[in-house]
Amino acid sequence: MTILVTGAAGFIGMHVSEALLARGERVVGVDNLNDYYDVSLKAARLARLEKHENFTFHKVDMADHAGFTAVMAGQEGITGVIHLAAQAGVRHSLTHPFDYADANVTGFLTILEYCRGLETPPHLVYASSSSVYGANNELPYSVDQAADRPVSLYAATKKANELMAYTYAHLYGLPSTGLRFFTVYGPWGRPDMAYWLFTDKILKNEPVQIYNHGNMMRDFTYIDDLVTGILSVLSHPPQKTDAEPPHKVYNLGNNQAEQLLDFVAIIEKTLGLTAVRELLPMQPGDVKATFADIDPIRRDVGYEPTTSLEEGLPKFVKWYQEYSSKD
Repeated sequence: MTILVTGAAGFIGMHVSEALLARGERVVGVDNLNDYYDVSLKAARLARLEKHENFTFHKVDMADHAGFTAVMAGQEGITGVIHLAAQAGVRHSLTHPFDYADANVTGFLTILEYCRGLETPPHLVYASSSSVYGANNELPYSVDQAADRPVSLYAATKKANELMAYTYAHLYGLPSTGLRFFTVYGPWGRPDMAYWLFTDKILKNEPVQIYNHGNMMRDFTYIDDLVTGILSVLSHPPQKTDAEPPHKVYNLGNNQAEQLLDFVAIIEKTLGLTAVRELLPMQPGDVKATFADIDPIRRDVGYEPTTSLEEGLPKFVKWYQEYSSKD
């Protein structure tokens, strides 16, 4: 099979692409390699993928509909699409809102139109986010709960993706599945995420900024578990019924809420160092807790996370120390 992976040079995109290549699939990757964070990290991820003869890469911005269409015009045999390209980051959306409208709304429309135009519509698996739950305080988060009170523009664009995908499933029969990711971490992760920032600051003996005075909980999902879930979903496209079009939404998390201060403690223990903790108030756009109900995806595709925070976080720390020593 040939799978299109957008955002292929991203943290999740690289791992998904490697897993597909490892099982013998052909992967077509696209990414705009923007400078939201260090482009050299994206280039290093991409270099790992380009060692595989079954990997093809195109640098293109998903918001550029004409450019993407031109790049993909000669590409045949796409049997599945994993759409991960997006402008990430909740806090960045407070200061750069148009980045999110372009990448997450216009870019998503580009992939919907591409899939619709193929002779045989592929299963579109796309990244949503736990952020869509917004002001909902009912834990664990369930896909049956309302998700119509976003507290950041980032969250609003991800909810918009779910609505757009549903519309295309209804109008054109495009099978699509949205996955609400819950705080993904692991080797080759993102420099704007807490696990990276905390590790870096502790190593430098600089203050670690901990919001809401540490009274935070997160459902942390190790990258290998997430990839397993994505590929399992890809193999199970939703079916049209009399009541619903072929569209599904699932939570993809670890099914366990962890205290943020325990998260910091694991990094401290792994490094053998003590953090200088700077306790701060809650930030705009943030939420106090996330916790994924994964019963639907467990029932439908057999997803079962296996990596605890105590096992997964040291793997990131070890990778970070090796990567930063080469930098």
